[in-house]
Amino acid sequence: MKHLPFAMALLAVSCLGRPGLISAADAPPAKGGGVVVDKEKKTVTIDAHVAPRALEYLKGEIYPVEVIACWAHEHSPKGQKAHETVVNFEVKPSEVHKALESLGLTPGKPAKGGEIPGTGPDVNVYLDLPNPDGTFKRVSIDRVLFDPKTKKPFPKSVKFRFTGSAMSQPDPTKDDKVYGADLTGTLIAIYPVTDETVCQSTLTMKEEKYLKLETNKDVLPKEGTPVKLVLEVAK
Repeated sequence: MKHLPFAMALLAVSCLGRPGLISAADAPPAKGGGVVVDKEKKTVTIDAHVAPRALEYLKGEIYPVEVIACWAHEHSPKGQKAHETVVNFEVKPSEVHKALESLGLTPGKPAKGGEIPGTGPDVNVYLDLPNPDGTFKRVSIDRVLFDPKTKKPFPKSVKFRFTGSAMSQPDPTKDDKVYGADLTGTLIAIYPVTDETVCQSTLTMKEEKYLKLETNKDVLPKEGTPVKLVLEVAK
């Protein structure tokens, strides 16, 4: 089942009569935003904006960055990773999952905790940052992150993989399951702090212990600035 395309997998389970499984479309939606697929360039582009690093409900405390993209705090019932992200976006993560599948990719399996990364095909992650003339400048994700203690940038050797999300059971008293990332709003995780995400890096919780990341304000525009998050099929 896990090797079927996402939409087909849901349909197949339904046809088999397995009770309680509902599609990601039934999960709480995040409003607005957009996803654009370019099959020629093998890219998926998502509308996003630079996330705030200090949230009011946390009294301004700043936490290390652990994810690349997730919903803003107001879109997520528990805040989730909104205080630890580079950008916010507003579409359902399952829409991005389907878009990546439309480029011919088959999701692997996400990891959660431990020292073994998730599996799946590699994807390159970029941000398109606005220029004053209305054009965009594309930068690889390693350029917008660094370790503030060592001043070293995010390692270029780190890969990102299309793992797909674990299915989740929102109500333990019911058998209904949904695409987990549509509940958490997490799209790309740097560390396997959650398996309810669409993509994960090849870093594990072992690296999380000593690699504490912050956004590079010399590269990123000010918080709230509209940007484009780009996922590209790795060659």
